[in-house]
Amino acid sequence: MKKILLIEDEKNFARFIELELQHEAYSVCLAYNGRTGLNFALQEDWDIILLDIMLPEINGIEVCRLIRKEKKTPIIMLTARDSVIDRVSGLDHGADDYIAKPFAIEELLARIRAVLRRVEDQQNNEPISVLKLDDLFVDLDARIVKKGGNIIELTKREFDLLVTFMRNINRVLTREMLLDQVWGYDTEVETNVVDVYVRYLRNKIDHSGDSNFIKTLRGTGYVMRK
Repeated sequence: MKKILLIEDEKNFARFIELELQHEAYSVCLAYNGRTGLNFALQEDWDIILLDIMLPEINGIEVCRLIRKEKKTPIIMLTARDSVIDRVSGLDHGADDYIAKPFAIEELLARIRAVLRRVEDQQNNEPISVLKLDDLFVDLDARIVKKGGNIIELTKREFDLLVTFMRNINRVLTREMLLDQVWGYDTEVETNVVDVYVRYLRNKIDHSGDSNFIKTLRGTGYVMRK
């Protein structure tokens, strides 16, 4: 039985979600504030965490950031805030997906299944521990990126985006393909978020006078070439 931690301060809403998840044969634990939720998240192992942003004591963004420092547990953000900035902020701090309230319970269940499938697919694939392109080096196990021997600090989403490019050298990737592979095929994130993160990534791995690894194909998408 899959274990889900739900961190949500609206008790009636949390109880409704709990009952629906239990009906789908999930084991559910509730936390009604950020501090308690963070303690539960770090003290036990969960298959997935559902995390509200607007929480008392510690907000959801900070809870997500602190969890990511210790664990790789999949996190779906639940929030009434639906601007691009809020979505980017949640994803940038380590969330795997984002769903805005109000939502249909069927959509939440579909997102949970999608995230769990991605985790299982990653576990079933034979791992490749190191990716290289010219002087760019990625250690997948340690999640370390180096260029010319110097460590480059990337957020979780930037790291996942770079890995996707390096696993598809010379293959043209549309914005929709990148959304599917990095954010998840059923995410509500708009394609312009891909452009934002490609810009973030370029600013860190490309410098004037050096090789430009990620090329833009106008009207199509992006490609990383040797």
